Amino acid sequence: MKLKTKDVALISIFASLYAALVYLFAPLSFYALQFRVAGVLRPAIARKWVLSIGYAIGVVVGNLFSPFSGPYELVLMPVVSLIAGLAGFIVAQRFGGNYFIAGAIIAIIVPAGVSWMLNQLFGVSMLATFPYLLVSEQIVCLIGALIFKFIGIRFKWWE
Repeated sequence: MKLKTKDVALISIFASLYAALVYLFAPLSFYALQFRVAGVLRPAIARKWVLSIGYAIGVVVGNLFSPFSGPYELVLMPVVSLIAGLAGFIVAQRFGGNYFIAGAIIAIIVPAGVSWMLNQLFGVSMLATFPYLLVSEQIVCLIGALIFKFIGIRFKWWE
């Protein structure tokens, strides 16, 4: 498997933009009831699987600014993000690269990972955090899917 120069550029841009948005909205991006605005970018993975790499890299860089930065934030969550991105891409491809499907899949896997991490770090029940994280992640990904749907009407950025 060989990456094109355009794919490497997209990975870099995606990772940078994700990390910058995490940093800019840092108070919302962390803690148990996070609302990670940067998540609006995730539905774009529906069109290019390589963006899941950019997403994982963006999570690493963004999580450097977390008040809880450590192995869970810098290793576990990027792996969860990569898996979520790839799963979102695979399922979305069965529906013609649907942004809404990719966002929904990603926004199920990521809250599960975050809930587990919060349970391990602070002993907070997954049942207490997962529903709130699921709702916030689904909202963010829905907004992102709408944005990319409108962008896709005018520009075929993934080609």
